[in-house]
Amino acid sequence: MQTILGANGQIATELARALRGTYTDELRLVSRNPRKVNDTDNPVSADLLDARQTLDAVKGSGVVYFTAGLPPDTALWEARFPTMLKNALNACREAGASFAYFDNTYMYPQDARLLTEETLFAPVGRKGKVRAVMASMVLKEMARGEIPVLIGRAPEFYGPGKTRSFTNTLIIEKLQAGRKPRVPVRDDTRRTLIWTPDASRALAVLGNTPDAFGQSWHLPCCDDRPTYREFVSMASEVFGRSAAYAVIGQRALTAAGLFSKPVREIRELLPRYAQDNLFDSTKFKRRFPEFAVTTYRQGLELIRWAWAPPPAALSILARH
Repeated sequence: MQTILGANGQIATELARALRGTYTDELRLVSRNPRKVNDTDNPVSADLLDARQTLDAVKGSGVVYFTAGLPPDTALWEARFPTMLKNALNACREAGASFAYFDNTYMYPQDARLLTEETLFAPVGRKGKVRAVMASMVLKEMARGEIPVLIGRAPEFYGPGKTRSFTNTLIIEKLQAGRKPRVPVRDDTRRTLIWTPDASRALAVLGNTPDAFGQSWHLPCCDDRPTYREFVSMASEVFGRSAAYAVIGQRALTAAGLFSKPVREIRELLPRYAQDNLFDSTKFKRRFPEFAVTTYRQGLELIRWAWAPPPAALSILARH
């Protein structure tokens, strides 16, 4: 049996689909209010802040995936995330389960260097420090060697469904609503984005590859790294909208944070949008050359199709 801790987010949803389709007939989905993704899923309600509930949720698992998320609230992250992760690691050690940790890049330097699995942590801001503490906890567990442990790390998302990111919120959702997209900070810096279903499929591959454990992995992204100017142009073409957009400068976003808590919560991420974001996933692609990475245009077209299927597709759906 395989288990997903933190089972309601987009990454967990896509992970459940990837695991059930290829790797396991027994899948446990754990969160406070879990919902089935596949008909055969076993939803289990548990609070990861409670060590006993976490252990009970993990018992009997061969592989456990930690994909838990929290709202972008710094104090909440500091108070809850390390405890949730500690409970998960302790539970896996007691249950003898392998542990696959889904991570982001908040702990990395926010500059234009090429980011690889060997890049040293240099967090900017309190959220970055929380993620650095958490990644370090997982690395210590990996070094302890009592259970197999791996890290799968992803850059900024874009994707379908409940995917939450600057790119989805400010560009894709604006285009879907027929409104002018907004670009954070600059439109001429290169971005590395990951298609959320690719991130989840790749984590499933790693979790079911014994020699992938004991390592950190950058999950696979396209090597194109478009600027936001190029990305908006591509997305506007796919969605059949005007290519006009506006850039929201760092000063404007900082000023908005004086009046808006949600904006304040993302200010520490702004330096990464003033620089090229060069996330390298060569290691994964060399180890798994058969893994098909979704291109940016393919991803945008899939979102467009799901949002508003073309007439031919609608006629096919109407007959079923």
